[in-house]
Amino acid sequence: MTRDLLGIAAFALAVIAATVLLSSGVWLNAIMMTLYAALLALAWNLLGGFGGQFSFGHALFFGTGAYASAVAQVTHGVNAWAALALAVAAAAAVGGFVGALAFRYGLKGSYFALVTLAFAEVFRILAVSAGFTGGGVGMMLPLKESFANLQFGSRKGSIGLVLGFVVAALLVTAWLRHSRYGAQLQAVRDNEDAARAIGVDPRRTKLVATVLSAAFMGAAGAFYLQVFQYIDPGLAFGAHVSVEALVGAIVGGMGTLWGPVLGAAVLHLLAEGTRNLFGALPGLNMVIYGAVLVLIVMFMPRGLAGLGRSVRDVWKGGRG
Repeated sequence: MTRDLLGIAAFALAVIAATVLLSSGVWLNAIMMTLYAALLALAWNLLGGFGGQFSFGHALFFGTGAYASAVAQVTHGVNAWAALALAVAAAAAVGGFVGALAFRYGLKGSYFALVTLAFAEVFRILAVSAGFTGGGVGMMLPLKESFANLQFGSRKGSIGLVLGFVVAALLVTAWLRHSRYGAQLQAVRDNEDAARAIGVDPRRTKLVATVLSAAFMGAAGAFYLQVFQYIDPGLAFGAHVSVEALVGAIVGGMGTLWGPVLGAAVLHLLAEGTRNLFGALPGLNMVIYGAVLVLIVMFMPRGLAGLGRSVRDVWKGGRG
C-alpha cells in the first residue's frame, strides 16, 4: 500500500510541476483532457476491472452527474461546489438503483452490459423529452469565472480540479488492491459461487462497487460541464462516453492501478497524432486509430500495464 501511495504522490507532483512550468495552451489542454479520460477509465475500472461487471452504459452516470449539476446551478441557483456534491450523490444513487435492480435478478456478463446500455438510452430519451433539462437544446452554464463557481480563467485551474478527482480515484483503486473488501470484490469477479461459499455476499459486494464507479463518473460529468459550460442529451448520455471509459481501461489494463491512466494517455496521444498527421485525408486517422486498438487488444490481452508479462508469454510460446 505504501508503494502505491508514494506512486500516486509522485504522479500528482509531476502533473503539478508540468502544469506550473508549461505556458502553452495546447499542452495544458492536452494534460487536462488526458486526466479527464483517465478519470473516466478509472471510474469504469472500479466496476469492470475489479468487479468483472462489464458496463456498456457508463454514460448513464456521467450524464446524471452533468445534468444534476446543470439543473442545480441554472434552475435553482445552487453554488457550483454544492452542485458538484449533488452531481456525485445523484450519480451514486442512480448507480445504486441500477445495480440493485440488476443484481437482484442475477444479471451479469452481457446481460448486465445491455442493461446499463438500455438505461443510458432511457435517460437520454428522458433528457430530450423533459422540460427542466432544456430538452434537445440542452443547457448552457453562465460564464462566471471564479474559484467559487469552479470556472477558471486558464486551463491550470481546471487541471487542478480534475487532478483532484483522478488522485481520489487512484486512492480508491489502491484501497481495492489491498483491502478486505477489494479481495472480496475480486473473488466475486473470479468465481461468484466460490466467493459465496466462503461467506461473501456477491450482491452487496457488486453493489458497493457500482456505487463507487458511478460516483466518479458523476464527478467527471460535473467537471465536463464546468469546463465546457454546455451539456445536451447526446453529449451527456451518448455512447462515446461509455466507449472512452471502457476502452481506456481495457487498453491500459483492467484491474490494475496505473493501467487506466496509461491507457488514457496513450489513446489521447494516438488520437491527436493520427489527426495531425492524416487530417488532410478524412477518415484515415480513424482507420489507423482503430487498427492500433485492435493490435493492442490482440497481442496485449493484459493491456499496456501487463506488457512485460505478455511479451514473456509470447517469447515462451515461440520457444516452446
